[in-house]
Amino acid sequence: MRLILTLVTVLIFFAANSVLARAGLVGGGISPAAFTAIRLASGAVMLAIIVSFQGYRPWAAGSVEGGVSLFVYAAAFSFSYVAIPTGLGALILFGAVQITMFAGAVVKGQRPGPRRWIGSLFGLLGLAVLGAPGAESPPLWAAMAMAISGIAWGLYSLIGAKGGDPTRATAGNFLYAAPLALLAWLLLPGEAPEINGVVLALISGAITSGLGYILWYGILPRLEASTAALAQLSVPIIALTGGMIFLAEAPDLRFAISALLILGGIAFGLMPRKKLP
Repeated sequence: MRLILTLVTVLIFFAANSVLARAGLVGGGISPAAFTAIRLASGAVMLAIIVSFQGYRPWAAGSVEGGVSLFVYAAAFSFSYVAIPTGLGALILFGAVQITMFAGAVVKGQRPGPRRWIGSLFGLLGLAVLGAPGAESPPLWAAMAMAISGIAWGLYSLIGAKGGDPTRATAGNFLYAAPLALLAWLLLPGEAPEINGVVLALISGAITSGLGYILWYGILPRLEASTAALAQLSVPIIALTGGMIFLAEAPDLRFAISALLILGGIAFGLMPRKKLP
């Protein structure tokens, strides 16, 4: 029961990042650069404290490439949510992450089965539906920014799969990423952020990102890979629900079709092969 509750909490935390970013950037009076900097800096502080209490130096793990990919993910994520609805952004992000990780597996020499290829094809088709011209389509630059964010997060995950303690590596990567975000804020200062936006960014960094990653890595070894992947299918739906409840956003037919293609394709690709009798 504790494992299930923790898993549900983590999935809600991941989806909450989309809701918090959209709320802060649209009505919270904070710029994308400021949101990104505060999010990554507060996450770095939270993770550094946790790793220090575990008896490790927070800067002893992680990597430059991990920090850069984390920064690109967070920055593109924030800039995209200026102009794209919560659930739609999460769906593009999730689809881009999965496709990137699939491509990474192919590059590494793995041979995915037919189900994975078909599932990825449907995922690409779903993203194409989202980007197709039309009155309900999101701004192209915002969709592209979120796709870049998903690619960066996929690369970050591939980098993290190389081994090492994931909690310590995450803390180190946040410490690498935070100065880049602060520098971007200095270069793109905008107006002074309002307190509501700052609070939302702090929650996104310290709680739903920092603590969320710790909880995720804590339960990940106890989950089957297919279970973990399928569980993440719920994140865009949870984000959409949060956008409807807290931001009065409503899905349209384009979103429904895209969600069916992307999430259905990924679920199909993750289904285990039937063993012959």
